Amino acid sequence: MLKPLELAIGLRYTRAKKRNHFVSFISLSSILGIAVGVMALITVMSVMNGFERELREKILGMVSHATIAGFDGTLKNWSSLRNRARAHDQVIGVAPYVEGQGMLAHGTFMRGVVVRGVLPEQEPAVSEIDQYLITGSLEDLQDGAFRVLVGSTLARALGARVGDKVMMVVPHANVTLAGILPRMRRFTVAGIFEVAHAQYDSGLALVHLADGARIFRLGERVSGLRIMLPDLMDAPLVSRELARDLGGRFWVRDWTQYHANFFRAVKTEKTVMFIILTLIVAVAAFNIVSALVMVVTDKAADIAILRTLGASPTSIMWIFIAQGTLIGVVGTLLGAVGGIGLATNIEVLVSRIEAFFDIKFLSPEVYYISNVPADMRWPDVGMITLVAFVLCVLATLYPAWRASRTQPAEALRYE
Repeated sequence: MLKPLELAIGLRYTRAKKRNHFVSFISLSSILGIAVGVMALITVMSVMNGFERELREKILGMVSHATIAGFDGTLKNWSSLRNRARAHDQVIGVAPYVEGQGMLAHGTFMRGVVVRGVLPEQEPAVSEIDQYLITGSLEDLQDGAFRVLVGSTLARALGARVGDKVMMVVPHANVTLAGILPRMRRFTVAGIFEVAHAQYDSGLALVHLADGARIFRLGERVSGLRIMLPDLMDAPLVSRELARDLGGRFWVRDWTQYHANFFRAVKTEKTVMFIILTLIVAVAAFNIVSALVMVVTDKAADIAILRTLGASPTSIMWIFIAQGTLIGVVGTLLGAVGGIGLATNIEVLVSRIEAFFDIKFLSPEVYYISNVPADMRWPDVGMITLVAFVLCVLATLYPAWRASRTQPAEALRYE
């Protein structure tokens, strides 16, 4: 058991003799290495958590937790089906939608989009699109008005502003005297939204449900029903229950079947990054081995004198375990403080670097998320500091054992 004497001597040994500054340098480099490793781990894990949070909020804020569709891609008598879905105790919102591929053209610019028809009064129950609107509102989408809400990136690409006319082209043919022509309809830009997610900001156009049904010639049918749940993690279970309750006559899918790969990828990347950065901490921690071995050599005479005064091999071990642990604790605490500070300010720091150098680390035209988010979680901080501390303690065992094996007669022979 560690006693005050062993602790005091161990703390005293953290300072090498004046004639051996190299030992102090190795100890300092070990502290700095551990601090940098812990700081990097906390920061990277916080950023990965932030990406996971942003993906979940932005993707699932625009995509329903579950959908119900017919096997032919459309639903008839969807009103009664909506009422049946609402009867489930876990369903808090149901809304119909129409969806298809199309293109928007303005002037000489043209972009491919996903055209989604929604009911303005019901859409907020299944998505958060109203929170991302920069200009306009869902109420601007009126039956027969042929108005459209577009993403900010799409609006810039088309050079379109609110009030401009854009041509919507869908891959459904019209047979005319001039031949087969694609179906086209002129829409008015009624608003612009910005989700900060490239998939939606550059490729989604929202129209009224009735207008979408007209342009895709669905009549009274819709593409399906979108469902919102209080807890998105219950989506797989609720989807199976809905499919059973509906008699298996409809295709019920949940968000995990659409976007599970995103979250699996983030989880895998977090695990891999944790392992890689833990190796940095391990390398720094095992520098303690070098430092303590040199201290044992430097203090061989002192160890021998302590042994002759009655110190047991176990006491000698505790002296050097205390010394190495002190190095690890100082490095871990410095890294934890630095990591917490950097993780909580990483978004501000990155934005200032981008502004100063006039660069963009994550282009919204390329990446799903255009900023560098951070979500520091105290359990992660605790786990990282614990792992670093354990590695440091393990690194002290061999030098401490070697010190305990010192023979007083051999050590004092040439003194």
